[in-house]
Amino acid sequence: MVEQDLEGRRAIVTGGASGIGLACAEEFAARGAHVVIADVDAAAAEAAAERVGGEAWTVDLSDTAALESVTLQADILVNNAGIQRVSPIVDYDPEAFRLIQRIMLEAPFLLIRALLPGMYEREWGRIINISSVHGLRASPFKSAYVAAKHGLEGLSKVTALEGGPYGVTSNCINPGYVLTPLVEKQIADQARVHGIPESEVVETVMLTESAIKRLVEPAEVASLAGWLASPHAGMVTGASYTMDGGWSAR
Repeated sequence: MVEQDLEGRRAIVTGGASGIGLACAEEFAARGAHVVIADVDAAAAEAAAERVGGEAWTVDLSDTAALESVTLQADILVNNAGIQRVSPIVDYDPEAFRLIQRIMLEAPFLLIRALLPGMYEREWGRIINISSVHGLRASPFKSAYVAAKHGLEGLSKVTALEGGPYGVTSNCINPGYVLTPLVEKQIADQARVHGIPESEVVETVMLTESAIKRLVEPAEVASLAGWLASPHAGMVTGASYTMDGGWSAR
C-alpha cells in the first residue's frame, strides 16, 4: 500500500490530463493529495480530475499575460505541460519558438511566482519541474525545446536558492524519451528531418544515445515526482535527476 504522506496537501499538475502529468496526478492522489489537473483540453482535464478524485482547471498556458495576475494556492506544483516542434533552425518558425518559450519557461515562472508567497507563509512547498535530458544535452532540430528546458533548469535552481530558507524545494526530473502522446507525435517530423522511415525513428533517433534500449514509462517519472514531493526529500533541492537510460552518462 502506498504511504499516505501527502495527506492534506494540494497539488497542481500542468498538462495533467495525459502522459507524465496524468501519471503524476495519479501518484499524488494515491499518496493522499488533492490534485488539480491543469490542462488546455477541458474535457480531458475533467475526465482526469474525476479519475483521481480531484478538480480540473482549464487553462491556456500560452496566454502568459493572463497568468501574471492569477491567484493560486497549492503545496506542490508540477510544471509538466509542453509541446514540441522539430525543424532546422534555418526553417524554424519564430512564432513556434516563442510559443514553446511561453508554455515551457515563462508559464512555469509565472506559476511559481504565484504560488511562492503561500508556500513561504506555510513554510513548506515542492516545485517539481519536468525537464528533460534536453535540459542537460542538446539534439539537432530542437532549438526551441532545448532552449526552454535549459532555461527551466536555471529557473529551478534559482527557485531552490530563494525558497530554501522557507522550506520550499525545487528540483528537475530529466527523462529521456517517454512513452507519451508528445513523443508519438514527433515521429513523423523526426523521420522527415533525418530522412529515414517512421518505423526506424525510435531505434535510430530516440534510443541511439541510451544504454537501456526502451522508452521511459510515465509511471517511472511519476514515482520520482512522488518521492520529491514527500517529506523524505526535504533536503533535496536545486537538483536535476536524470532518468534517461544512461544517455547523459556519455
